[in-house]
Amino acid sequence: MVQLTHFVMATAALVGAVSAAPAPPPSNVTVNPWIGKDRYVVQSYGKKLEQTIASFTAQNDTLNAARTRTVAQKVSTFTWITTRAGLADIKTAIKEARAQKKGKKKMMVGLVLYNLPDRDCSAGESAGELSIANNGLALYKTDFVDKYADIVSKAKDLDFAIVLEPDSLGNAITNQGVPFCANATPVYEQGIAYAIAKLQFPNVHLYIDAAHGGWLGWADNLKPTAQIFAKVVEMARAINAKAKIRGYSTNVSNYNPFQAKVRENYTEWSPSWDESHYASSLAPFLEAEGLPSNFIIDQGRVALLGARKEWGDWCNVAPGGFGLLPGSGTNNSYVDSVVWVKPGGESDGACGLEGAPAAGAWFDGYVQMLVKNAEPALKPTYGKGPKA
Repeated sequence: MVQLTHFVMATAALVGAVSAAPAPPPSNVTVNPWIGKDRYVVQSYGKKLEQTIASFTAQNDTLNAARTRTVAQKVSTFTWITTRAGLADIKTAIKEARAQKKGKKKMMVGLVLYNLPDRDCSAGESAGELSIANNGLALYKTDFVDKYADIVSKAKDLDFAIVLEPDSLGNAITNQGVPFCANATPVYEQGIAYAIAKLQFPNVHLYIDAAHGGWLGWADNLKPTAQIFAKVVEMARAINAKAKIRGYSTNVSNYNPFQAKVRENYTEWSPSWDESHYASSLAPFLEAEGLPSNFIIDQGRVALLGARKEWGDWCNVAPGGFGLLPGSGTNNSYVDSVVWVKPGGESDGACGLEGAPAAGAWFDGYVQMLVKNAEPALKPTYGKGPKA
């Protein structure tokens, strides 16, 4: 997932007004859908990690092999549905999640819906299968979203957290100077609104992607971000009067810490210098638009202190490590859960590091680094053990 962003510097006075975190409880408190549920562990990701386990084993590094095994067998990640053919992966996730269920305890399955026509308009490392010029929006609705909705609607025994179109509305806010993005923006808005309208099921919890603090978290971007989200939700309600969202996903495929121990120099003047501060900064603007203010925050990988010279570095950033483990226990009342949306180890593209493979390809050397630098350190799992 990639983007080219334009950062808008804010005044120091406004920064001081909105930078405190954690925030007081929001006024529209609702039940957090993550609490009390098990989380689906994606088996296909675990199979990819077998290569990394083998690499550590060949190096006689049994500790990091065991730490990788913990990720493979016990850590919940999201399944990305990025093509029409990929819709079959939802059925696989449903089958595997049902096999992992323990008794009557509910299971949360994390999915990403990511197939807008002309997606990733500002960079193109993750350009998709649909084109606006070739009837892309109509195909997106009938051949992708409708079928996506049909599959999840039939799995009433599971809960789904669905992240909607990473980075897309971020481009609508900051990259209108890029002609390709300006042309795509109305289609992005229509497509996401349609997805919201069609995915209104009691067991589905929708999170519009809100990029990350280094992109939309600057003070001058907060209100426009909330306004775009409100516009899209209202468009969804024109299709389905009961349309609603649970909240927003942040830091998907990026590298920002949930709560930074040290503030990096490139975050100067921003109220959103880590993802917890971003949630707290954006939430009041969302509430002013009549929207919910709940967040899930991706910590599947986090850049180490000093790894980046500027916030715009987004591709295979190094050094980095796996971040906070998925869970509902945070000290920010706006945050539903820390999650791992981006499965660490899949390349961002042939960029960032020499020898990096194409976007989505397995980058074994990179995932070895993520294991070694995990913060907190991963607990080891020795032996084959259970699959969940």
